Amino acid sequence: MGTIDFGAAASGETSIADLSGQVHQVPCCIRFDGAAQVSNYFKPKSSEVEVDGVRTEEAHFRGRKLQGATISMPSGYSGFVLGQASNKNANGKRKACSDEEENPCWEVKAKFDKMTYWNHDTLPSKDDTILRSFHWFSIAEALHKPVTVEDLVAVTDGGV
Repeated sequence: MGTIDFGAAASGETSIADLSGQVHQVPCCIRFDGAAQVSNYFKPKSSEVEVDGVRTEEAHFRGRKLQGATISMPSGYSGFVLGQASNKNANGKRKACSDEEENPCWEVKAKFDKMTYWNHDTLPSKDDTILRSFHWFSIAEALHKPVTVEDLVAVTDGGV
């Protein structure tokens, strides 16, 4: 499994980068893991089109037209960018921990509360997968909400 260190993010430490408005979910697989000067090549523009109350944007990636929308994370939720935690302590010495492949440690590198998702050639809509997945948050909350005595009484009185 692994662990995630939310220490700096939970304490509100300012060293965590805020990437709100800079996170993009693109409909493609990029087989590269490293620094890239994305802003030199990927330049989204407002398209003046509004769908379902959301202003759309347009961009091109490797010659393909992308149409997207910037959305906020649902209330009570935040997005985080994770990176593998350093195995060195504050003194620069290696930490004593279990095998990293079995139990990797992750730490928060950045946070965001807005992101832009992109579709190939189609306008964003309320039926897009990412927006539909946000509905599961309210379902999960309802399923895991503790049942109170008042809830039980209301159900038993209504059934009589």
